[in-house]
Amino acid sequence: MQPLHHALAPPPLPPLPPHPPPSLASSPPPQSELPFAWFTRDGENLPIMVLMPMNESALMSGISQGIEPAVQLAIQHIRESRKYSFSLITKIYDTECDNAKGLRAFFDAICYGPKHLMIFGGVCPSVTSIIAESLEGWNLVQLSFAATTPVLADKKKYPNFFRTVPSDNAVNPAVVKFLNYHNWTRVGTLTQDVQRFSEVRNDLTNELEKAEIQIADTESFSNDPCVNVKKLKDNDVRIIIGQFDENLASKVFCCAYNLNMFGSKYQWIIPGWYQGNWWEQANNTNCTTKKLLTAMEGYISVDFEPLSSRPIKGISGRTPKEYEREYSGELQQKGVESSKFHGFAYDGIWVIAKTLTRVRELLRIKQRQNIYHNFTVDDREVGKMVLDVMNETNFYGVTGQVMFRNGERMGTIKFNQFQEGREVKVGEYNAIADVLDLINNAIKFQGVEPPKDRTIVRPQRRHINVPLYSILSTITILGMLMAGAFLFFNIKNRNHRLIKMSSPYMNNLIILGGMLSYASIFLFGLDGGFVSERVFETLCTVRTWILIVGYTTAFGAMFAKTWRVHAIFKNVKMKKKIIKDQKLLIIVGGMLLIDLCILICWQIVDPLRRTVEEYSLEADPQGRDLAILPFLEHCENTHMTIWLGIVYAYKGLLMLFGCFLAWETRNVSIPALNDSKYIGMSVYNVGIMCIIGAAVSFLTRDQPNVQFCIVALVIIFCSTITLCLVFVPKLITMRTNPDAATQNRRLKFTQNQKKEDSKTSTSVTSVNQANTSRLDGLQTDNHRLRMRITELDKELEEVTMQLQDTPEKTPFIKQNHYPDANNILSISNFTDGKDGEKSILKNHLEQKPQAQWGSMDPSRINRGPLEDINSPEHIQRRLSLQLPILHHAYLPSIGGVDASCTSPNGSPGSSPRHRHMPPSYRVMVSGL
Repeated sequence: MQPLHHALAPPPLPPLPPHPPPSLASSPPPQSELPFAWFTRDGENLPIMVLMPMNESALMSGISQGIEPAVQLAIQHIRESRKYSFSLITKIYDTECDNAKGLRAFFDAICYGPKHLMIFGGVCPSVTSIIAESLEGWNLVQLSFAATTPVLADKKKYPNFFRTVPSDNAVNPAVVKFLNYHNWTRVGTLTQDVQRFSEVRNDLTNELEKAEIQIADTESFSNDPCVNVKKLKDNDVRIIIGQFDENLASKVFCCAYNLNMFGSKYQWIIPGWYQGNWWEQANNTNCTTKKLLTAMEGYISVDFEPLSSRPIKGISGRTPKEYEREYSGELQQKGVESSKFHGFAYDGIWVIAKTLTRVRELLRIKQRQNIYHNFTVDDREVGKMVLDVMNETNFYGVTGQVMFRNGERMGTIKFNQFQEGREVKVGEYNAIADVLDLINNAIKFQGVEPPKDRTIVRPQRRHINVPLYSILSTITILGMLMAGAFLFFNIKNRNHRLIKMSSPYMNNLIILGGMLSYASIFLFGLDGGFVSERVFETLCTVRTWILIVGYTTAFGAMFAKTWRVHAIFKNVKMKKKIIKDQKLLIIVGGMLLIDLCILICWQIVDPLRRTVEEYSLEADPQGRDLAILPFLEHCENTHMTIWLGIVYAYKGLLMLFGCFLAWETRNVSIPALNDSKYIGMSVYNVGIMCIIGAAVSFLTRDQPNVQFCIVALVIIFCSTITLCLVFVPKLITMRTNPDAATQNRRLKFTQNQKKEDSKTSTSVTSVNQANTSRLDGLQTDNHRLRMRITELDKELEEVTMQLQDTPEKTPFIKQNHYPDANNILSISNFTDGKDGEKSILKNHLEQKPQAQWGSMDPSRINRGPLEDINSPEHIQRRLSLQLPILHHAYLPSIGGVDASCTSPNGSPGSSPRHRHMPPSYRVMVSGL
């Protein structure tokens, strides 16, 4: 076996030939057929071209220094295995990580070197990509151990390129698997604006989309990442996948520290190929090392596994640990530093050996099949066979299972976590089996659990507190019990004159309206915390209807009562006017009909719906990693303002009408009839409270407890004050003086004329025909008094006849019968005073006879008794006593003249209907 030749540095370049080597775009020169010796005879030396930057001043030359010992070990182990009948000869050509120098080294190897069967190497991405693009024209296959750039994964552009090291894109399936393991479905990316990282990000985006993982934000930066990091925070990105080198990594984590984007709420995932203690070497920020370590704590780094962690003997008969020991020994002998790619270079030499062995076998088989023909093979055919055999590679090496998929190594990806100043391996991902294996309890998150992939937003309904609802419900129940007590009182005493005069049916409607208003409070306090969304939407309509109908029922009945009083007492013609409760019920029904029309149109055209109003996020009061999203349920529709304006306008007009009636009837002095003062107080309180309640309710829209409390208290106050003003005075009157409220303490009321203010005094004898109880009592008394008047009139007639027959008894008659005449006057006064409305007549009857009897002419005292009795003065005196009584008290009962007629003692030519009488006689007694 021939000795191996290793050129650590490129030999001196010979002078260039007359014609330069062909360019990459041109076809290679025709190759002579390979001698049969390389695949027909054993012990041949098979040359392999090795391309690496060896110059110490070149970029990435440190990788190559640690690769050569691994290559030597691989060749030695191949030779020691005695399974291969050839020897590999590797010759290294220095590319210096320069495109021009790398191309020249490649052409020198082609033109002046031995016939190379394969190319091994390729470290610098730019040089490797240029050379790999031309391999198909040279019928060569390249196997790289260090080129991780994703660009080389394009098989259309680089069909003859393979690599034993996983691509940078190979970490993306591992990252997706890691995200799925922790149920992270929302991430953000922060990428350095470099082609290498941009390509990885693009591939990661595709992998995330396949896994249905949301990319909340994608940020790229060139130098200062703080602005982009701030955007990630503003977009609530909690899981951040970074693609940047170690020089900018320190800036990123410095910004993260300043923005407080570390700890239990955030998880950083960055590349794992940084140099050791990179944060110290690359710290060019204003953050101290301590701050950087604080922000870095817990980050996850992802990179390929340089050596397999499984203690399995591979193709070399050694475990990865055993190989590592031998490799470390070689490093000590040569005095060079280790390279993270040494295991891939070691397995790469084994790949080449197995591939060439398989190609030799295929060529020999093909040669035997063509024994009767001249068998020849050219570079194209050999290159095609090498390419096919490389795709079939599958063995277990020191880096794990070695196999290719479309030229890409399906390797093992490791996960490390930064814990207390150092990286600790926490798991690995097997790309072949697509399995993520995490070490138990190795990952130490900053919190008690893994960070959330977003701020967990917990919707929290702003609902009405149960204690508040209970307290207001209790007050409402008490109000309803009070209304029930008023209802019981009203029904029990419905036949009492006081209650009858105040219209008990209307009182019942007032109580019913108050109870409906009370009942709406229970519905206003029910929200989504008590009922379902569908029921809540129904309650929106029901509570509105109940409150509106209750308001109209209560105040409509109250205003209807007042309207009746107004209609009777403002009757200018003073005709008998009967307004029954049925008519008042029709009026209230008309008001309710207007309400129903408005509500039905509202419900059909634009019904109330459940709407949800969300507010700004709030921190969890218990300090958990979640945010509270307060929301509030409302009952709204599209044109809410228009419908409320219609309702408010109608209710406002109703209240103005009630105020007008209360003002017009303010002088009615019968307490049982006149509620104007209490109506005014009710309207005032209700109006003020509604205005204040509506304003405060609108301002406290986002505070349901305050809003419900205000609405409930306004309804309770308005309903309670209205019921109390209507019924409490009646209760007090019933206990103190039940008859005083039904009597008129004043005979006059004021009537405002259109153009002049004048007061007309009139007597009121009939107020409400519907008060049958009072009329029955008055008619009974009237009948009894009429009978008494008839008796007295008869006695008076007898006395008169006696005076005419027995004149000598005049002195006796003067003394004994004048009291009877006075009794007649007193009876007439009693008749008039029963209703408190006949004082004018009494004055007339008292004053005129006294003036006549008490002012007798002294000259007539000496006249005879008969002459005095039959004198005109005596006759006029008797007529003045009898005729007014008969006219005003007796004649109407038997169908006589109307109350407005004059006394018959007038002249016969004067008509009773046209004669003007003093106000004292213009009295109506028909109601008696």
